[in-house]
Amino acid sequence: MALKRQHEMLSVYSMASMTDVIFLLLIFFMVTSTVVFPTALEVNLPQSSEQTAIKPGTKVYIDKDNNIFASFGEEEPQPIELNQLLTFLEMTQQQDPEQFIALYADEEVPYGQIVRLLDLTAQANLKMVLATKPAAPQPLQAVPGLAESESYN
Repeated sequence: MALKRQHEMLSVYSMASMTDVIFLLLIFFMVTSTVVFPTALEVNLPQSSEQTAIKPGTKVYIDKDNNIFASFGEEEPQPIELNQLLTFLEMTQQQDPEQFIALYADEEVPYGQIVRLLDLTAQANLKMVLATKPAAPQPLQAVPGLAESESYN
């Protein structure tokens, strides 16, 4: 007596292993995307307590050696001369009039150089802001003239 084997074909395909692979790829890309830095230049920004979440359209960088770089949108920053900077900024402003320009100046850059750039853009009626990094929270300090028993709530 010959034994017959039952060979049934399943009409359903198991997607369990495919979803595992998709989730592993998703985790991989999420982890590696956090390693990408938004700027390619090493600029040590000064600290400030005021921050904005608005993303600038045009970025101007000044490194600690007073070299000027500029980029529009998501482009890589390119070196630019000071006399060409205003023309570049005016052209980018024509493409998107609602945008503003962010100035990323290293904290070692002389104050006069920063003011010179801000003044140059103000004369051309361009909106430029100075980018900073968030300041560390400071403990509350005593206010002069306030009695020891008084406190803020």
